[in-house]
Amino acid sequence: MNPQEAYNWLLSHQTETTYLESMRNLLGWDQRTHMPARGHLHRANQLANITRFIHLRRTDPQIGEMLSAVEGTALLDDPCSVEAVNVREWRRSFDRAVKIPEKLAVELARVSSEAESFWRDARPRNDWTGFTKYLQRIVALKREEAELIGYSNEPYDALLDEYEPEETARSLEPLFAELRAGLVDLLGRIEGSSGQPNTSVLHGNFSVYEQESFAREVVECLGYDFAAGRLDPTAHPFSVDIGPGDVRITTRYDSTFLNTALFGAIHEAGHAIYQQGLPSEHWGTPMGQAVSLGIHESQSRLWENFVGRSLSFWKHFYPQAQRHFPTLQNVKVEAFHSAVNEVRSSLIRTEADEVTYNLHILLRFELELAMLRGDLEVEDLPEAWNGKMEAYLGLTPPDFSSGVMQDIHWAIGAIGYFPTYTLGNLYAAQLFAKAEAELGSLQEQMGAGEFRPLLDWLRQNIHSQGSRYLPRDLIRQATGADLNSNHLIEYLETKYAVLYGF
Repeated sequence: MNPQEAYNWLLSHQTETTYLESMRNLLGWDQRTHMPARGHLHRANQLANITRFIHLRRTDPQIGEMLSAVEGTALLDDPCSVEAVNVREWRRSFDRAVKIPEKLAVELARVSSEAESFWRDARPRNDWTGFTKYLQRIVALKREEAELIGYSNEPYDALLDEYEPEETARSLEPLFAELRAGLVDLLGRIEGSSGQPNTSVLHGNFSVYEQESFAREVVECLGYDFAAGRLDPTAHPFSVDIGPGDVRITTRYDSTFLNTALFGAIHEAGHAIYQQGLPSEHWGTPMGQAVSLGIHESQSRLWENFVGRSLSFWKHFYPQAQRHFPTLQNVKVEAFHSAVNEVRSSLIRTEADEVTYNLHILLRFELELAMLRGDLEVEDLPEAWNGKMEAYLGLTPPDFSSGVMQDIHWAIGAIGYFPTYTLGNLYAAQLFAKAEAELGSLQEQMGAGEFRPLLDWLRQNIHSQGSRYLPRDLIRQATGADLNSNHLIEYLETKYAVLYGF
């Protein structure tokens, strides 16, 4: 078979497999939004079976044969061509998949589905003891997966690589240490400041209907296409890519607190805007897919924080907010802006501010490393969690639900995922700074309701690239510099010095 025929076979086979993954995503969306409570066991079996079919296709020996037939040929001479990028990523995916036996892949899907369903009921009940047996099984399976995949330095690297290709714990630790030092110093100055905001304006009685209406207006203005998506309520906000023309977002509503649903919707819209901007003509292949979860997170964080928490953003949207929420009529926009940017140590990661958020991530990163190394057992997690919370944020969770059980990630087997959040913040700061250098004052543009220039810049430099470049290479291509913590620290220093008056 000639190289072009081999490539065409791969293209057809992998696109068909992506359709199955799309169906699995739809099952997952339904499970987290509208599925009847008694359907969880059947859904777990559905997901296990479709995962088996996907795994069989991903490990088909013919993939290896076809890859060998096309690799090293003139078809791939340009490493940035569509063909070369697809083959590179298909090889990465195939080599990883064939190391995972079907039995392990199916067991991970089954246990994770059962654990997620149990976690949703157990967290409100504070049932750590019941959840422990699920998490112990998940950690054991992920350790087995890491050993089968292989690694150079840390078992954790094998899992991290799934979410952030070619990233390692060794490369993250100095980057995170530098960021931690800057954040701790900044947090100390903020806590010692007398200029604390009045956050009472964010608490009260806020109609869920009005919250949804306002959230829809905002995310649509930012660039989310409702003709190709929808917004639904859920216990833990997420976005999901079903396929071209169908990228869905969710958020969580709190009728007594304004921030939760709005910023959750903006965050998930950031993810979805990225998905909607990927080249649809390459759907089903790496060139039509996001390159990593860290880059994905950079898009959600950029829109949520750098845009959505800016004074310029609120000067544009505040009149609309006042129409939806009459209690804001007598609150000045500057006071409201200060309130939504309050910095304080808190227990819940998803409600953390820009300054403390990454400390939550460092905590989880360190615990995951310890678990994968075998230095920390699941049953000892609550004590280790509470110790780090006290050391980093000066707080001790009063229960499991606001402590070790608060995140869905471990329940769904997503170990190695958490570092991508901090990477996303670092990427976002570097991208926003470069966009402003090229586009002029983004603050002036946002204040005038002009979000399209920033969106177009992201479309050109990030979204349209698909998986053409590995994450750090993509940042280097887009910004002209290697990834560093300087942009994020400088952004936070400048912003909060003004807000807190130091």
